[in-house]
Amino acid sequence: MDSSPACVSFIGIVDFTEDAKWVYCSESVYDLLGYEPHELIGTPSLDLVHPDEFSEVKELHFTTITSDQAAVLAYLRMKHKDPYKGYILCGISRTVCQNVLVGSVSFASPGPKAMHNASTAQEVKIITPTAKDLEFRRWNDPNPMPPGPAPASRSVSPDYGRRRDPRANAITFDPLPEQSIRTALILDRFSVNCGILYCSNDSLIATTACMGRSFFDFVSRKDEDLVRSWIDVIKSWGVNERGQPSDGGFGFGKFSLLTRGRDSSIRHPDPVPSRHRSGPHGTGGHSRASESHSQARARDGRPPYHHSSSGGAGAGYRDRERDRDRYRDRDRDPRAGGRMRADEERIVDAIFSAHSDGLMVILRPTST
Repeated sequence: MDSSPACVSFIGIVDFTEDAKWVYCSESVYDLLGYEPHELIGTPSLDLVHPDEFSEVKELHFTTITSDQAAVLAYLRMKHKDPYKGYILCGISRTVCQNVLVGSVSFASPGPKAMHNASTAQEVKIITPTAKDLEFRRWNDPNPMPPGPAPASRSVSPDYGRRRDPRANAITFDPLPEQSIRTALILDRFSVNCGILYCSNDSLIATTACMGRSFFDFVSRKDEDLVRSWIDVIKSWGVNERGQPSDGGFGFGKFSLLTRGRDSSIRHPDPVPSRHRSGPHGTGGHSRASESHSQARARDGRPPYHHSSSGGAGAGYRDRERDRDRYRDRDRDPRAGGRMRADEERIVDAIFSAHSDGLMVILRPTST
């Protein structure tokens, strides 16, 4: 099996400190840079930057945060653990998520995939001069997540630019303040339900409530089919020329988020056939089966049951009733006398992106 770095990307999260310390790395970091995630967590990500590019990358780190940027792409060199492999040209995507920078690191090579990634980014920054050919993006696209920058202090050494060590010429700054409310979710890209593997903060949905659950539990029922179609597209983008999972650029959308979630595994009942639809024998009107379903709905206000091959119609109906009771009990608030807790529904802007070992969704309350 080919282990070329061109096959992979990994998801990375760094903090707002000067050193941009790693907060999270997905497992594919080993395939790209030779490190296990636990070897990097808590260490400065800037330690992996090429010395000639250190000062500019540190400035970029500061600017990205203070400008509250989203879906921006940079090309720079990062050190492989194996000294014989030296430094690898990487494409690094970054989005400010309140108090961390989230994004991905992938092997940068010319071709349609690299051009697609750059064309869907909001900004492209070339730091390694040899990556100039990768600077391609759509012209005059509006920013789906306009920034809300906060002022921050920085200082420059009096000897800036005079020292031989490029690292000594870098800017310095105090820990930076939080920026706009944004939450990053990392999803399992290899499952239909897109289970939530990581949540960056509790600003929109509680971390303890969402971990391990389906992402679609937090998408309103009316938007579920639409969001599923978006994720299908993002997954199809995130496949390289060899048919392997990889980076796939950015997609932008807007949907209704349920802050407490629901059970998305319980699907809509099949609609009752229209009386104007042809019956089973080609005659006008509806069949006896649909008539009995309609009567059942009218009689007790409940949707008709589904037939089940294992337990018959009665078993299917009992399963539905049991699930409904289970989630009704879960949603009762004992502090409110057993009344139902209201689930808050919020319209959010979302950035979707695909990576070798996960999908990333960045959410923020819509500005409109």
